[in-house]
Amino acid sequence: MTIAAIDEPVRMKHGYDYTKLVLYSFAAVLVLLIVLPMSRLVYYAFTDKGSFTLENFGRLVSDPTFLEPLITTFILATSTSLICCIVAAPMGWLVARTDMPLRRTVRLMVTASFVTPPFLGAIAWELLAAPNSGLLNKLARSAFGVADDEHVFNIYSFPGLIFVIACYTFPYVFVLVANALDRTPGDLEDASSILGGKTWDTARRITIPLVLPALLAGALVAFLQAMTLFGSPAILALPAGFHTMTTKIWSLFQYPPKPELAAAASVPLLVLTVILLRAEKMVLGRRSYAVLGGKNSEPRIIQLGNWRWAALGFCFLMLLNPVFLPYGALFNAMFSKVASQPIWFNNFTFHNIYFVFFELSATKLALYNTFVLGIATATLGTILAVVISYLTTRQAVTGHKALGFLATAPVAIPGIVLGVGLFLSYTRPPFVLYGTLWILLIAFLTLSLPAAYQQMQSAFRAIHPELEDASRILGATRLRSLREITAPLLRTSVIATWCFVFVGTIRELSAAVMLFTSETKVISVLIFDLNESGDLAAISVLGIIMLVVTFGIVRSEEHTSELQSRETISYAVFCLKKK
Repeated sequence: MTIAAIDEPVRMKHGYDYTKLVLYSFAAVLVLLIVLPMSRLVYYAFTDKGSFTLENFGRLVSDPTFLEPLITTFILATSTSLICCIVAAPMGWLVARTDMPLRRTVRLMVTASFVTPPFLGAIAWELLAAPNSGLLNKLARSAFGVADDEHVFNIYSFPGLIFVIACYTFPYVFVLVANALDRTPGDLEDASSILGGKTWDTARRITIPLVLPALLAGALVAFLQAMTLFGSPAILALPAGFHTMTTKIWSLFQYPPKPELAAAASVPLLVLTVILLRAEKMVLGRRSYAVLGGKNSEPRIIQLGNWRWAALGFCFLMLLNPVFLPYGALFNAMFSKVASQPIWFNNFTFHNIYFVFFELSATKLALYNTFVLGIATATLGTILAVVISYLTTRQAVTGHKALGFLATAPVAIPGIVLGVGLFLSYTRPPFVLYGTLWILLIAFLTLSLPAAYQQMQSAFRAIHPELEDASRILGATRLRSLREITAPLLRTSVIATWCFVFVGTIRELSAAVMLFTSETKVISVLIFDLNESGDLAAISVLGIIMLVVTFGIVRSEEHTSELQSRETISYAVFCLKKK
């Protein structure tokens, strides 16, 4: 009674509970972010000067200049998916289920390739494997006597594009396979061995069936990533003389712009993305193989014997392509007077760094825009994810299931498609945002929302609502309970989500390249523009800065996520005692 009497004046002081108004306002923002650009996209795809038509799709089907990119994209995505499975599945098994040395280091190196923007990796491979100036081709000429007018490697080719995209897509498959193997208990494999099963029989009948859904889901993710990437195809495919679907959509906005055709070309890409994501969910949701029982034993570690170091050599050989060679090429170009020349005492220089920061006029503005957008997107995106996750997990408003669907829907929207939708939505009244940072902020918010929402939803589900119920019984509103009770308990998850969104924002290119102007250019777009002008040294400086910032934040996020849960429990007990 005493506590209730103390709390009552606080309620009377506020007079009105604004909880519903605030929560529904966040829901309205979510609807605006998703529904408006997608509705505009569909409208322009099916209209011509305001009249309904299917002519836009007819041109796509009948014109070879549109069919060829579609076929090319399908072959590219299929090949990349197969290569990723062939490379990532053995690496995942070696890291998760064997006694191979330096397994943690291998995981760290895969993380390095995971956080490397694919467009930056493509530029690094330009430095390495361009037909005339590539460092590897120069090494081949000097070491093996290859003629000056010949080359061993040509990154400006369809196989070269498949290779580069696979380098920065295989981590998706690796993570899924390694995590599935980490969760597979050793009891089943031990039982198979006790019953006389040999190593291969155990793998064929037990391990592979349990991991197969994760491998298939990884293959679908790799297919999806290869299909929707813009940066790598724009850097490598266009000089080679062919298009993918993303570069073709981008070209339709070059002068003279054809927004109706761009919208029509975006719809099949959007539909196919939705189908693939649905297929991935079905694969991961399979129940053909399930592990039953109580506490599982540790995964069974296979002793490789003398093959331990050969396995490690295989992993490091695979990591040469996405990590060691590209990073080495970027560092070489950063400190070399000529980006295509190996660094030595006679050509070492710091001028490239000086040029980027003091002579290149676009650098300061791009850095400012990038970090402003990164901080704003991470902050607003985390707040939006927290509130929407609260609404859906606690079923706080009518239509919470629809909000959950909208929050995860952007994962099915390729960046280039969202860029088209936002361009069509915010270049005309009533919302004219093109040419401002606001339109980029909306794009980054939309693209980052699904991952942020999923992380925060998992965090909310781990916190029992009894603490909030106790707070509300004592007179607090939902907002006050969320602010004073739940939010502090979610501190580590909120920080991790903020870091994740920030990293995703500063490396985003697909949507930004559709929406930027000279005054709203960000680092990713500046790197893309510098590549067109051939200034590889400046790109290397900016790329290394991006990698250092990204990797530092990712490591901070991992450290935050590893904080012990007793801090959360202690705070919960403190809140209850305080009440």
